Amino acid sequence: MVWNSWGPIQNSAIRAFGFTKSDIAVLVLWGPVGYIPWLLFMWLMDNKGLRVSLLLSAFLMLLGSALRSVPLEEEPLRRWLIHGGQLLNGLAGPTVMSAGPLLSTTWFAPDQRATATAVATLVPYLGSATSFLLGPLLVPAPNDSMPTTARGASGGTPHDLFIRDRIQLLMYSEFGAVAVLFGAVLLYFPSRPPMPPSVAAASQRLGYRSSIIRLLSNGRFLMIAVAYAVPLGVVAGWSGVLDMILTPAKVSQVDAGWIGFWSIVGGCVFGVAMARFADSIRGMLKLILVLMLAGASLSATWFTLTCLTRLTHLPSTAATLYTSCILVGIFINSSVPMFFELLIETVYPVPEGITCGLVTFLGNLVMGLLLFFLTFSCTVPFFPHKTPSTHGGPDRRTTLNIGRLPDPCIDPDGALGPANAASHWTSLPESFV
Repeated sequence: MVWNSWGPIQNSAIRAFGFTKSDIAVLVLWGPVGYIPWLLFMWLMDNKGLRVSLLLSAFLMLLGSALRSVPLEEEPLRRWLIHGGQLLNGLAGPTVMSAGPLLSTTWFAPDQRATATAVATLVPYLGSATSFLLGPLLVPAPNDSMPTTARGASGGTPHDLFIRDRIQLLMYSEFGAVAVLFGAVLLYFPSRPPMPPSVAAASQRLGYRSSIIRLLSNGRFLMIAVAYAVPLGVVAGWSGVLDMILTPAKVSQVDAGWIGFWSIVGGCVFGVAMARFADSIRGMLKLILVLMLAGASLSATWFTLTCLTRLTHLPSTAATLYTSCILVGIFINSSVPMFFELLIETVYPVPEGITCGLVTFLGNLVMGLLLFFLTFSCTVPFFPHKTPSTHGGPDRRTTLNIGRLPDPCIDPDGALGPANAASHWTSLPESFV
């Protein structure tokens, strides 16, 4: 929830704090950056147990959300606190995103393990779903009839000040939720049950160094890890800036939030259902994953063709845009626990924490690369082509907007369609036309 605070309200944050779209991408980027010391957190989880590692992660989340909630008027210092809070929250990511399989192995019997892994793995995704819903509903979108101003420079309009106050209320709300979570973990969260539920839970596992060597030398594991990391990393980074991506398609901040919300909630429900099916019929993990990835590929293709109406001449409506986006999220998010179970079975007796920590690190690496390019997508010009100004001003250089819907998807009346495609594509370099 804390990681995904800014993406769903990016238009409001730009108006209230004078952020740029690159600033929003950097705020989301702190999540993958927090994964850099993942080995340390995996060592802590496998050697000190779930309680110690989760207490540390919950404390980092609490401290990070507290820094973001400090109501300072000085813009530079406030920005530093917001970015620092996002980084501290990102440092909690390795434990939170990797503890599910270890929790299921430690506490549940083999015929319940896939379901337990699905629930424990997908519950953190509900935090992102909540931010997709809570942020746009609590923070109003800016008034588009008024020019965007940086409040730090001019003080802002009353509407800007109201948006800033509502963002502050959102920060307080998320801080309160994290404080309740930290208190619950502090009061009661044992590392293991009194009796192991299975032989696997009580068996001796490989050492830390031996586990890393085993993982990096296992070709089958590496292939499955790449199959997990690429689609999950791309969709996670894409959803973190979903409002920014859908803005050119005239999708409002609230509607983009609902798309993200149903993508995640649908993925959680579908993932738990598939995990329960996998528990009842053993040996079906590979087939389930193939079907999920096929569904995600078809949905992504549908979304892409919806945006390229100038080339495909396919009908492009709000319903097709919403449905294709939601289906991509459902198929990708629901595949996470299936991947974890398959990876753990492949490399047993490597500890679950190290296995899932490595694959989630790879996923965050892909997400970080995507967000890195998005950070500079609005500022890197194509120098070979210039469009002369008709008003005697400086030449306007064409810029690349990676990950955003191209303007040919938008008609002048706000509907999706190819009506103004020609004017858009003439501004691109000749090699792109």
